[in-house]
This record gives sequence, C-alpha cells and structure tokens, in this order.
Amino acid sequence: MVDIAENINSLKQKIPSSVKLVAVSKTKPASNIIIAYNTGQRRFGENRVQEILNKKDLLPSDIEWHLIGHLQSNKVKFIVPFISMIQSVDSFKLLKTINSEALKINREIDCLLQIHIAEEETKFGFSMKELDEMADSPEFANLKNVRICGVMGMATFTDNTDQVRKEFNYLVKCFNSLKNRYFTDVPEFMEISMGMSGDYNIAIREGSTIVRIGSLIFGER
Repeated sequence: MVDIAENINSLKQKIPSSVKLVAVSKTKPASNIIIAYNTGQRRFGENRVQEILNKKDLLPSDIEWHLIGHLQSNKVKFIVPFISMIQSVDSFKLLKTINSEALKINREIDCLLQIHIAEEETKFGFSMKELDEMADSPEFANLKNVRICGVMGMATFTDNTDQVRKEFNYLVKCFNSLKNRYFTDVPEFMEISMGMSGDYNIAIREGSTIVRIGSLIFGER
C-alpha cells in the first residue's frame, strides 16, 4: 500500500524550500490527489487535457494545475480558463494559440519553453536555433497574454547519470542564454523545470527550480 502523505512529507524534507514540487498525478484517481492535497500539496501535473478536465471539478478549486505533456493546439481553449502553468510549450504555433485563446478571456498564461535536451527523438521541444528565431521575431514581441517564466526539459531515460547531468547542464546554459539575450528585464523568467522521480537529485544539483515527481509520491503507474 502506497503511503502518499508519507511520501510527500519525506520528499519535502529532501527538496530545498527554493525548489517547487509538482506532483505528477497522471493516471491517478482524484481520491489519490486529495490525499496529497491534504498534506499541503497544491501543484499537480497532468499530461493530457482530457484527464485534467475529468478531475478538476472533483477537486478543490485552489489546486494549481500544470500541463506537462505535449499539448495540441486544438485543445488549448479547454484549459486556458483555469490552468496555472503550461510547462510544455514546444512550438511557436502553440505559443501563439495560447496567447490568442487567453486574449479572448483576458487572462495571462504562465508558460515554460520546452527545449529538446535528450538523445531520444521521441521527446518534444524547441532547439536553441528555433528559440532564437522566435524571440527575435516582431510577432513574439506582440504576445501580451502569455508570460514566459523559464524553460523545461526532459533528460534521456537512461541509467547513465553522467549523460543525464550533461543534459540538465545544457538546459541551464540554454536558460542563461535566453535570460541574458531576451529576458534580462523580465523578473518572472526564473524557472528551470527539470528532474523527475528517477533523476530529481541530479536536477536540483544542476540548478532545477521545479521538479515533476509522480511515482515517488503515488507509486508506479
């Protein structure tokens, strides 16, 4: 039997107070989320829009939902009214769609730019070349209803800790480059979301400010 409350309390003792914990609740029922909520956890991450929509009305309204999986442009309108952060912005087209849907309801949506840092081709994300082209474009400057808060990345799924560390280190370099070139006067550009159940310790040592942890809290899927 998984002790969700104990797992969260244990994690919070290991994670520095400066690092935000997103509890990844994908595939888990609302009853599990409420246990985590009752320990004081408020940030929850889901991969799929439909799953958030199925759960959110069953749960307290002060939960901060983070979309951490690949987001299709045609699903954006369903989450824009309530989402706290979209961590997985992986294309300029998607960012523009989020902006236009947020404009319709006069919201500003916190977003992270997902950068492809892994060797696996299946992972989504921008290259730095694509980010530079986007950030230099006049169109980007006109996006007033998205707030770029930092970057997100997923390391290669491997036991090779040196490779994982190298990929996290690269994400930090990307963050610093973007900060210095485009976001020097943007105080909210401060987040580096990297690290999951298997590699969060490495991520924190490399400079992560947000970790996304599922199985260490809720058990294996």
